[in-house]
Amino acid sequence: MGATEIAFIFLIYLLLFGAKGIPSMARTMGSTVRQFRQATDEIQREILSGTEGVRNEVNKVRDAANPMSKKPQKSTSVKKEASTTTDPAPSKDPHDIA
Repeated sequence: MGATEIAFIFLIYLLLFGAKGIPSMARTMGSTVRQFRQATDEIQREILSGTEGVRNEVNKVRDAANPMSKKPQKSTSVKKEASTTTDPAPSKDPHDIA
């Protein structure tokens, strides 16, 4: 619903029930919106919890099918050695073959 439709409905309600009916309408709309949000949150939680088992199974199959995708264990000494080891600079002598 757009803003003009809501304003039109509000105007019709005001004509039918008067200004005294506005607080009750606001309470009713507030409780309706709250119930709707609670219902959608509950449905979303149920869907996510239902797919948790499927997600775990997919990850198990993926790991079994591709054992190279497993992350290696963190070892700080290996990383330090690998990062400090560099290839020697190439020789700048044009007559040097090796």
